[in-house]
Order: sequence, then C-alpha cells, then structure tokens
Amino acid sequence: MDKSTICVFIDEAPSPVLELEAPVNFELDTHKLADGEHMLKIVSRDPSGKEGVRKIPFVVRNGPAITVEGIKEHEVVDGVLPVMIHAYGKGDSRSFLIEGSETPQSIPLWIWVLIITFAAWTLYYLVRYLSMS
Repeated sequence: MDKSTICVFIDEAPSPVLELEAPVNFELDTHKLADGEHMLKIVSRDPSGKEGVRKIPFVVRNGPAITVEGIKEHEVVDGVLPVMIHAYGKGDSRSFLIEGSETPQSIPLWIWVLIITFAAWTLYYLVRYLSMS
C-alpha cells in the first residue's frame, strides 16, 4: 500500500525543507528565519500522482518586541510629536527577566477623568460637611 508524500516549503524556496511520507510530525525552527512575514507551503502527492497544495501565512518575531506610542500607522501628523519607543526581548525561556519585560505606557485619558471626578466629588462633600458645622 503506497502512502502520500508530503513536501514542506518555506517562502518561495525551490527545494523543500522536508519531504516525507504521510503522516508527518516535525518541528519548525523559526530561529533560522528572519523576522517578518513568511509562507509555509505544503504540497501533498497521493499514490496516483494528484497534488494538493495548502499555503499558511505566518509572522516570525524572534527578535525584540517593539512598541511605539505617540504615532500610529498611516497617521497624518504635524508639528513636534512626542514618541516613546520600547524594545524588549523575551530573554532566555529558562529564566524570567523582570526588568525590561513590561511595556511602559502613558496614563490613558479615562483614568485622568476618573481621578478628577473623584477629587471634585470629594472636595464637594468636604466643603458641604465643613459648611454645616
């Protein structure tokens, strides 16, 4: 009984990175790939010669994560723009790095509104209490 063969290609490589009989279990080592968008192309041939193709797009990010606050993609801006950039790597998977592992961000507007509202409410009741005495 013949089995189907499976060829695995990454991006537009002319030769497969893997060619085995079905079923296939393998580990994809992304450390050998550059950060960015890639395509996993799987070609299967059954014993009669018919082919099936499946393409799976994926994104590799082995390098440090980069977050940017202050400017968004395709945003129209003018004048002086304060921009905060933070880049951090996940480090060694055997130990956890606390310093540099979180992304600093400015305080959202809704938090400021909540604080000001609470302060005004407190001041209102304090003045009202003191005026009753």
